[in-house]
Amino acid sequence: MIRIAKIALLAAAAMTPVAYAAVEVIGHMTPAEPITKARIAALPIVQQRAWNVYLDRSTALMAADKAALAAERQGLTEVPAPPAPGKSGGSGMDAKQPAAFYASATARRVADNIVSFQTPAGGWGKNVDRDGPARVKGQLYVAVEHLPANARTGDDEDWSYVGTIDNNATTSELRFLARVQAAVPGAEGDKYRESFLKGIRYLLNAQFPNGGWPQIYPLQGGYHDALTFNDDALSSVVTVLADVARRQGDYAFVSEALAGEARAACNRAIQVILKTQVVVDGKRTVWGQQHDALTLAPAGARNFEPIALSSDESADLLIFLMKQAGRSPSVVAAVNDGAAWLKAHAVYGVVFEKGSDGRKLVDKPGAGPLWSRYYDIQTGKPIFGDRDRSIHTEVNELSQERRNGYSWYNTGPAKALAAYDKWAEMK
Repeated sequence: MIRIAKIALLAAAAMTPVAYAAVEVIGHMTPAEPITKARIAALPIVQQRAWNVYLDRSTALMAADKAALAAERQGLTEVPAPPAPGKSGGSGMDAKQPAAFYASATARRVADNIVSFQTPAGGWGKNVDRDGPARVKGQLYVAVEHLPANARTGDDEDWSYVGTIDNNATTSELRFLARVQAAVPGAEGDKYRESFLKGIRYLLNAQFPNGGWPQIYPLQGGYHDALTFNDDALSSVVTVLADVARRQGDYAFVSEALAGEARAACNRAIQVILKTQVVVDGKRTVWGQQHDALTLAPAGARNFEPIALSSDESADLLIFLMKQAGRSPSVVAAVNDGAAWLKAHAVYGVVFEKGSDGRKLVDKPGAGPLWSRYYDIQTGKPIFGDRDRSIHTEVNELSQERRNGYSWYNTGPAKALAAYDKWAEMK
């Protein structure tokens, strides 16, 4: 567990309608630190070898990815255009169709597209329509996103998110491949099984020594190196690995040896979830959106995403623990305390809605519950970030672009709390 110095949470204040106060900037966002040799050298000696092996493997895999693309481009008279970007999360990979669909020409075409865009390291990029054309020789593995400076992963803007678990990337491809291979037995389905197994190896390689996962792998620096709970990234990965570990249904073809590795990876992930639950004044609270890979302390991400407790990601982690982690005393305590924190920090009597001046938080008697996306660790009160890295106590004082462009309030914890009420009744 991540322990924070003794402070008052002021949870009762979060239960009441918002009282609009004077504008207050309480600080500025601190960028997350990447994983580096220098930082690893500051760890206890017993931890350093595993982290150095991890970082060296990541560096080698990125070099191999880039070398493979360069080799493909040798002799080409024209470099193919990057694949067209798709909607967030990608499309064409519906894994909930009837089994017969996955033997169809439509499903096979999507699966062939998936196989073609798999990186040499074994992962996939994000936000690409997998029902589009297959990758051609020399083409980038991912769509190029011309990102603002604060969101870039490194010096090479054309090499971003080349292998990621962000926005359900890689996990969506794996689930679709599992369904198709089950519908295509024999030699015809071998390429889908091989691609799937390579993707599982990618996830196992990407797991940190402490059990977490980065947003991008091979590592590309910045906040992307942090242990990522954001957008359900870790829970999505572990849910896939748990299916692999069970070796049932679409995953029955997996070897017992690989299933054992997946099972061990799941157990390590559950332990790091328990370790990263933030403890304030001796009480467990919830989790950050991401945590530093080496220290496990909550970490910031983009300029407007400060170090904070995150309600939506914490709700997802509670659901995950209730479904996947059994009922050991440590899990029960984590779930009970996390649910109690979410209940205590619900906001009532307001709505976050669009008006003539963009989205704003306004009074609406009887409304709720809502939860702020971020809560200050020291006070337990909602906080909000802007593009200039300033951290505010009032969402209505953010720039219009940030008020309109981010989900500052959500209802996600309501689902987790409903599931918790049922879970708590079970013995």
